[in-house]
Amino acid sequence: MLSRLYGVLLPFFVSFLLAYLLDPIVDFVQHKCKVKFRGLSVTIVLLLFVGLLTLAVYLLIPAIGREVKSAAIGVEQYFANFDADRYFTSEQQEKIKKTLDGLNLESMLSYPEVRDAMKSIAPKVGGWITGGLSWLAELVVIFIGLMYLIFLMIDFPKIRANWSSYVPEKYRDKARTLLRDVDHNMNAYFRGQGLVALIVGVLFAIGFCIIGMPMGIAMGLIIGVLNLVPYMQALGIPPCILLCLVQSAQTGRPVWVTLLCMALVFVVVQTLQDMLLTPKIMGKVTGMGPAAILLSLSIWGAIFGVIGMILALPLTTLGISYYKHYIAKLTVPTGQTEKVSS
Repeated sequence: MLSRLYGVLLPFFVSFLLAYLLDPIVDFVQHKCKVKFRGLSVTIVLLLFVGLLTLAVYLLIPAIGREVKSAAIGVEQYFANFDADRYFTSEQQEKIKKTLDGLNLESMLSYPEVRDAMKSIAPKVGGWITGGLSWLAELVVIFIGLMYLIFLMIDFPKIRANWSSYVPEKYRDKARTLLRDVDHNMNAYFRGQGLVALIVGVLFAIGFCIIGMPMGIAMGLIIGVLNLVPYMQALGIPPCILLCLVQSAQTGRPVWVTLLCMALVFVVVQTLQDMLLTPKIMGKVTGMGPAAILLSLSIWGAIFGVIGMILALPLTTLGISYYKHYIAKLTVPTGQTEKVSS
């Protein structure tokens, strides 16, 4: 059933997560700023969110555009001034030249195997082109997700107040205890991890700019976004290596020097994150270490795909809370220390 309804459920769960994260802000606007109508509070928060996002893009796009243009010019100059004598001996250059001169594209395309392969690929290319037109369907999904978000944000107080009425009475106390744990941990986790990711992204951007890496600001912010999942910033290493090669071509520095500078930035930022940021900001928010969180994302993601990754942390926290409360019967803090018995 989940497989069949995946496309329908994904925008709902994404919207529910966003509504959950934005709900405290909506409450603040409604109650602290004395806004009478909940719908108006939701509108103000959404406009504020979109405005901040637009402002960030407006401020960052010019700088990123300049860096991309500079990197493109550097690559073009590198290939225009490429000196083969620095990389290949005269014998190797002669072999490469003979190999290229010996290639006859027309005769290669006359092979039956090549013709058959091209015939089989042609329909797929047409399918890829047709698939590119699916952006209209994606826009519809985004629009539906936005509608979900608005309605959920408006109704969130009712959801909070009435959800327990749908649980059988004999299980309500347990359900409230478990959901209280999940709510406390989720709020703390997303706030803490978001702040860590923001600081790490800024630190990487500063470090990359100091060493002169092309597209340093953009790459630093991308790594910051990846850091929302612990240690996923490692996925930024391959593109950073490519940018170091571009930097070497632009400046004439040895490649090993640019790679060493990049590695130094990664080591310094990762050390600051592990030794200072994560312990101070995150503390013991979820009761799980980064490795356990990554394992949780991998397992639930493998079971339910993107929906599983969205629900991974709540589901894992729910399981841990249930185990501590009702199997191990441990004392578990939920905002304040309390002892819960089965």
